[in-house]
Order: sequence, then C-alpha cells, then structure tokens
Amino acid sequence: MASHRCSPVSGVFALAFCGLLMSAGVSAAVSAETAAAPIAKFDPSKYSQTVTECDRLASHPEDPNRVAPGRERSEIDLPKAIEACRAAVQADPKNPRLNYLFGRTLGYSGRGAEGIANRQAAVEADYPQALFVIGYITVFGLNQQPKDVCKGAELIRRSAYQDRLAGQFGFPAYVVAGLFDKCPVRKDKQEMLGFIAAARKQIGGDYYQGLLADRLEAEIKARP
Repeated sequence: MASHRCSPVSGVFALAFCGLLMSAGVSAAVSAETAAAPIAKFDPSKYSQTVTECDRLASHPEDPNRVAPGRERSEIDLPKAIEACRAAVQADPKNPRLNYLFGRTLGYSGRGAEGIANRQAAVEADYPQALFVIGYITVFGLNQQPKDVCKGAELIRRSAYQDRLAGQFGFPAYVVAGLFDKCPVRKDKQEMLGFIAAARKQIGGDYYQGLLADRLEAEIKARP
C-alpha cells in the first residue's frame, strides 16, 4: 500500500476509486477503535476573509473555503506565491487559510519541510482543506511530511466531518482498501455511511461520483 500514488488534486472520484481498486484481496482486520469525539464545525468567520495576494496566487480550486479563484499547481508562480504567502502569514499568523496556502506553495517547491509548522497551524484550526490534504500527505509521506498512516487517517476522517468531499469519499475508500486496518482510528459503519450520505448532497447528479457512492455504500454495508 505504501506505493499508492493517487493524487490529492486529481479529483475526488479518481482519488477514492483508486483506493477501491487496491482493495482486491485485502482482508479487513479488526482493529481497536478510538471513541468518537465531538468535532465542532469550522467557522471561517473567526478569521479574516480579506482577499490577499497569497489567495490570488495560490488558492486551491477544490478548497471550499477559498476566497479567490483557485489555481492548479501548473498555474502558480511559485517564487512569487511563496513570498506573498509568507507576508500574508506574517500579517495574520493565526489565519488557517493563509497558513495552508503558505504550506501548499512551499510543498510544491520541494520545500515542504519548511512549511510543516504552517500545515500544523491550519490542521489545529480544523481548516477542512488542510485536514484532508495534510492527512493525505501524512498517510503517504509526501512533500517532506513525516509519514504516519494512523495520524493521517484521523485527519482525513476529521475532514469528512468538516464536509470536505474528498474526505467523505476518501476515508471510507481507504478503510475498504484496508489501508487503516492497523490503526486505532474509528471505522464505524454507520459513521462512514453518514459520510457518504453527506457526500451525495454535494455531488448532485454527477454520474461517476454517484457510482462511487453506490460502490462504497455496498462495500461498507458488507463489512462485518
């Protein structure tokens, strides 16, 4: 499983379906599960929503809390974005959106280790996009993020609670694939079915994502 390389920016369907494809032949080992803990919804109004140059240069297209049009990695002027995001964080150091974006630009520049503190600041604020992306790169040890499958699993689960679509599909998909079998992260069937139900409200009539939801739902219901 460590060689899995689904991209966190390749689309929700590709991400989660890739995990499902790897589930063939994987047994679902029973692991101890952490007790459910209340997770408060992220409130963006607690932080400045003023559009900064960092937002304009580096916002992620799939970030539900972005305040400027998103840019794909290939569209970002990384040296310029890094300096803009550094200045934005210095001016507003507790803003999780700006910390996430600073970490994003550093990671894309091969300087991910420099942005670990910024990634952590965004995660500690329960910023939905950061929970999923940092969870993902923590699971697989990408962008110089220290690898910790179980820590990453919990972050992805928390992103699902924060209505991040990638987490709502991704967490159940990785559970079905057996990736988190050895982790104490909660893997409750009803909770995961709830994630999928919440995802359905976001995807509308999208055919492919609907197929994914159907497949995941069936796989989870079939679990012991």
